[in-house]
Amino acid sequence: MIVRLRGDPLGHEWVSSRIKLALALVLAMVWLTAASSLLADTLITNARIIDGTGSPAMRGSVRLKGDRIAAVGDIDATQSDLIFDAGGLVLAPGFIDTHSHSDSLILSERNALAKITQGITTAVVGQDGDAPYPLGDFFAALEATPAKVNIAAYAGHNTLRDEVMGANFSRTASDDEINSMSALLGQELAAGALGLSTGLEYEPGIHSETSEVVHLAQLTADAGGRYISHIRSEDRWFSDALEEIIEIGRVTGMPVQISHLKLAMASQWGRAPWIIQRLNAAREEGIDLTADIYPYTYWQSHMMVLLPERDPTDLAAIDFVMAELAPPDGIIFTHFPAEPDYVGMTLTEIAAARKQRPAEAFSALAQLSIGHEAATGEMGDMMIGTSMRDDDIAAFIAWPHTNICTDGSLRDRHPRGAGSFPRVLARYVREQGVLSLESAIHRMTALPAQHMGFGERGVIAPGMIADLVLFNPDTVTDRATTSAPFAPSEGIHSVWVAGERVLQEGEVSETFPGRVIRRTSAQP
Repeated sequence: MIVRLRGDPLGHEWVSSRIKLALALVLAMVWLTAASSLLADTLITNARIIDGTGSPAMRGSVRLKGDRIAAVGDIDATQSDLIFDAGGLVLAPGFIDTHSHSDSLILSERNALAKITQGITTAVVGQDGDAPYPLGDFFAALEATPAKVNIAAYAGHNTLRDEVMGANFSRTASDDEINSMSALLGQELAAGALGLSTGLEYEPGIHSETSEVVHLAQLTADAGGRYISHIRSEDRWFSDALEEIIEIGRVTGMPVQISHLKLAMASQWGRAPWIIQRLNAAREEGIDLTADIYPYTYWQSHMMVLLPERDPTDLAAIDFVMAELAPPDGIIFTHFPAEPDYVGMTLTEIAAARKQRPAEAFSALAQLSIGHEAATGEMGDMMIGTSMRDDDIAAFIAWPHTNICTDGSLRDRHPRGAGSFPRVLARYVREQGVLSLESAIHRMTALPAQHMGFGERGVIAPGMIADLVLFNPDTVTDRATTSAPFAPSEGIHSVWVAGERVLQEGEVSETFPGRVIRRTSAQP
């Protein structure tokens, strides 16, 4: 309240001393209330705690003090505690997505709804050899405007190759070019990259020799980093590609991880047990070889990844694709700016509309895509391809050294972006019994933390960062489909990041506690 004193020749406004005092008292009370709230511990009670280690669930409470877990077990509440009754639901460490494509959107879509509605609290970007560059700028932007989830990143081999070789990339790199890539890699590792990622089925990495990759991988290993790879082939030459990553692990001695492990070729289906034997043999040799996986029989990528020779006019090669790699009914276009009406249609439907054989339609669309990309610089296409079998996926998920990932972005027309983690809990735990609930949580928390080198996340234990998810194991499930790819999952009740709740029963908070996880701060 403002009081003007009559007769004031200057027209000054004065606040009465009594009103001043009252305002001061009110402000003091507000400050004390806010301060006590900030200083108070959060006590999550009546929880079914699954701590991430694979140990059996236990009933108890978890005390959060600031951004850390302070205590776990049978805990007495104090008068200052903020009590949160978990209602008997499962409390687990926040899920860690080791293969995420959130790079391009995380600065604008800071709520990260596709992540937090799955219970994901940490996303690892810079995948398939493609990373934000330079990482130091990306990390600085994230720290200036944090997201709701934590972000870590790999340095991308394809990104380094682009920076050094430009448009002249369809060849072996020279020694000078490899040295230039090495210098850029050193810069990215110094900025906090977890290690080196490759995408050896994609340009420009497809043109690199193994020796180039080994050279960069060795520099990464010498810096204490890791290696993660979309290997050279997930279909025709899968065995050779598997041996290449094993050799990189053997030579460098560092941890190596296969991205989105799959058998994406009809004649390879059912070979998961043999592949697992080979993976185990490599580990018995002393190679720290691991994998991540998403729980769908279909992938998403560019049309030309199906044609290693990159010839869209080769109808014989395309007929092979239709027979072995992705049947026309299983190809669904998720991005096609040259003909936007094709988005959401299968190749079978498009071929019928064009009055062409599916192989002919694929060839025509691939050429349209290439032309559009050349003319505009915009990505010409993205498609879903159905190439895997569920029994192979189940076998790979059950391998003790596989962790769960999404391989999805924050706005992804493949349902994996919004549904991967709940889908595992619904399909492979509750429905099929491939994993126990404790084993599944281990593959979503402590195991990926180990694979990424995160020493302060992935387990509910005193001293760990308080990244947590509370969910209903009886109802948790994915809802995203190819026709409704952004539908949020069900059964995720609450999510905390660094001790702050970012999601509660579908309601999103106004807080953005996500942090950048650099390699130097991520080592166990």
